[in-house]
Amino acid sequence: MNYEMQDFNKDIIEQSKKIPVLVDFWAEWCGPCRVLSPILEKLAKKYSGKWTLVKVNTDENPELSAEYGIRGIPNVKLFADGEVVNEFVGALPEPMIEDWLKNAIPGESAKKIQEAKRLISSGKENQAGKLLEEVLKEEPGNEEAKLLLAKIFLFNETGKAAELMKSFDGSFENMELADSLNTIIRLFQKYDRNDFPENSVRENYVSAVENLKKQNFSPALEKFIEIIKTDRNYDDDGARKACIAIFKYLGEENETTLQYRRDFGRALYV
Repeated sequence: MNYEMQDFNKDIIEQSKKIPVLVDFWAEWCGPCRVLSPILEKLAKKYSGKWTLVKVNTDENPELSAEYGIRGIPNVKLFADGEVVNEFVGALPEPMIEDWLKNAIPGESAKKIQEAKRLISSGKENQAGKLLEEVLKEEPGNEEAKLLLAKIFLFNETGKAAELMKSFDGSFENMELADSLNTIIRLFQKYDRNDFPENSVRENYVSAVENLKKQNFSPALEKFIEIIKTDRNYDDDGARKACIAIFKYLGEENETTLQYRRDFGRALYV
């Protein structure tokens, strides 16, 4: 079987959106490449249907070698959903490669999470929620699934979001979003205005929280930013924390985040 790449976009990028693609960057003159190549081809046949193999001759494709930072060969990169998700360099023995593949190939849970993200971005949160609940039944400790599901529940079922966050272990890569969700949950779980400290800014603060509950992010941010200017310490620096939580919830490239980031920054130094 010929595993040589014909069209990079079709054979690797597009194909990896359907099934993981193992890409072997090699060259004719490379001795270790000749050792590794038959092992990869043997494994590709053994695991046919779970992933596919594509070989890229680095001498014939120097632009791809440069783009993907190939400094030594053989270099094996695993593509999934159009991106490199794992790699190794050198001619590893077959058992080591099999162990590496078991950890590197995205499992069913990872696929469901990716699909859930796609559904969320398309506004289909109910469908995404069902997928994430399936993941958590299979993997109760899956932190990414917990966070995404808590994010879905945040505004309409805050109690469920809070329960999910109680069991969040706190991996570093997810901490910013987790902190943001916990900040918003804390605001929502204060049941009336008397739960907030008595102060001249309290009414404005409560109004900001009410806007946030309704997902009216712009007026919420405007009010929180005004409070930062007038009483930065209110509710334990609550207005600043709320703004950061909203930005992280929406994402740094979100239009509302971009609109209010500058005003927020200026308010901190008034």
